[in-house]
Amino acid sequence: MERKATAPPRRVMVVADPTRESAGALQYALSHAVLEHDELILFFVENQNTWRNTFTTLLKIPSIASAAIATMSFEGTLEEDVDFLEEMKNVCERVQPKLRVRVERVAMEEGRDKANTILHQSDVLGVDIIVIGQRRKISMDILGSYTWPGGRGVKAIDTADYLIENSKRTCVAVQKKGLDGGYLLNSRTLKNFWLLA
Repeated sequence: MERKATAPPRRVMVVADPTRESAGALQYALSHAVLEHDELILFFVENQNTWRNTFTTLLKIPSIASAAIATMSFEGTLEEDVDFLEEMKNVCERVQPKLRVRVERVAMEEGRDKANTILHQSDVLGVDIIVIGQRRKISMDILGSYTWPGGRGVKAIDTADYLIENSKRTCVAVQKKGLDGGYLLNSRTLKNFWLLA
């Protein structure tokens, strides 16, 4: 998924939240999806009704050093005075200093769930690529879930799968496999694609 430097600038949205899955998605975006002339949007959907994280460690985001991935972590705990979005933005600026990075916070829109809020805002912002962290076989409290319309008895799917199936743009779901283990990617055209770090 690496692109030539002559490609036109793109807007890449990383769905951000204070989870390791989101940190893995950001690492993938920084190392494989964006170039320094692109714009990276850290996008957070605020939902007052969602279960709040009680992680003691904010995030761990491996960074890029001389085309190799080294480890770097956020220090500190997830306290009210720590803004994980600003921490993620700071990491982006350290890893790719010339990259334009902005933070977008959007309240959950009335009548829309998280996935549909992301889809709507990706249209509004003119996003080219959506990158979202994904972790299989866990409670959907962290990533969110969606039940297909009219789906009585239909199994809920996670937000990442819903975005892949319903987005007009490229959507990549990223599962980080350990510190140096690479990524498992899913998109409309890639299913369980293994990418070494």
